Amino acid sequence: MTRIALDPFVRDLDGESAALRAAGPLAEVELPGGVHVYAVTRHAEARALLTDSRVVKDINVWNAWQRGEIPMDWPLIGLANPGRSMLTVDGADHRRLRTLVAQALTVKRVERLRAGIEALTNASLERLAALPAGQPVDLKAEFAYPLPMNVISELMGVDAADHPRLKELFEKFFSTQTPPEEVPQMMADLGTLFTKIVDSKRANPGDDLTSALIAASEDGDHLSDEEIVNTLQLIIAAGHETTISLIVNVVEALAAHPEQRKKVLNGEIGWDGVIEETLRWNTPTSHVLIRFATEDIEVGDQVLPKGEGLIVSFGALGRDEEQYGPTAGEFDATRTPNRHIAFGHGPHVCPGAALSRLEAGIALPALYERFPELDLAVPASELRNKPIVTQNDLHELPVELGCPFGHDS
Repeated sequence: MTRIALDPFVRDLDGESAALRAAGPLAEVELPGGVHVYAVTRHAEARALLTDSRVVKDINVWNAWQRGEIPMDWPLIGLANPGRSMLTVDGADHRRLRTLVAQALTVKRVERLRAGIEALTNASLERLAALPAGQPVDLKAEFAYPLPMNVISELMGVDAADHPRLKELFEKFFSTQTPPEEVPQMMADLGTLFTKIVDSKRANPGDDLTSALIAASEDGDHLSDEEIVNTLQLIIAAGHETTISLIVNVVEALAAHPEQRKKVLNGEIGWDGVIEETLRWNTPTSHVLIRFATEDIEVGDQVLPKGEGLIVSFGALGRDEEQYGPTAGEFDATRTPNRHIAFGHGPHVCPGAALSRLEAGIALPALYERFPELDLAVPASELRNKPIVTQNDLHELPVELGCPFGHDS
């Protein structure tokens, strides 16, 4: 089996995903930093492995970790070994943490954010409308980033004054280009910042998810401070990054498919279809790190060896023809059924999926209602991904807003 080295600069994600699929349902992969793992690249096999109890999150199962081959200054160490949370445990431990987190992250609490999301969206659109007319705008910086960051901060009770520092630290956390000598300090700084937030909420609880995590209990059991801090970091990291990329990727997809964009704006195609198809076709999460095999596991006609690491390549399996047919590589907002697993599958399915869909379902229709002529300001070939192997994340999204709806031209 030929090993495929993932490009740390993510210069051709579609081509890389196609190469992974061509390698079979299980591909040998080299992560940035020379770390060797396997990738599951097909939909059916991914669903099976994500519910297979022989695939676990315990890093101590990993042969390379046991042999001391994974340094603590590896740029992706924070994703492979992020500390104890519901992301890193299995079985009874996972059910315990998931139950306690679910008490705090309720459907009612998420739905209560609707009015706030609408208000934040409208405020962002007002700022866009006030920008000088006729000049390109970085829609990611001006709209797609601040909205999810403000929403997740409101949900978690994070002070807006911490946003710049969070942005700086998360840039380093996800990037393949963070210098190794900066990784340990970056991880320590993240821990310090989130510990400060938890300490503040413990002293002055509010109507926010962090306070709810502190108060959550099940038969007298509470989350430990470490579990609260790591859960807070997990939810904030995943909660804003995924939604940023989803909003950006929808705009990019509609710009590339003007005939479908016209039908969306005319009401012939619903926004739910656009969002779900974008999640499949240009998924916000390209690869998820990392699980480990407790024994040899057959994957199609291949074998995931005991003690080896496994990543889930959502960018590859989202266009799997065995699942979506011969049009898997095409964007079709009317596709039904569209049973993608862009938010994961099984016990570790993303707990923030409903919030991400809610934000996108409010923000995108409002954006296009206000700016129906919105289009890219540069050829799509000039758009550049950030050096992040886990997120399908553009540096920027330059757009021409056109005339706002109701504005005389």
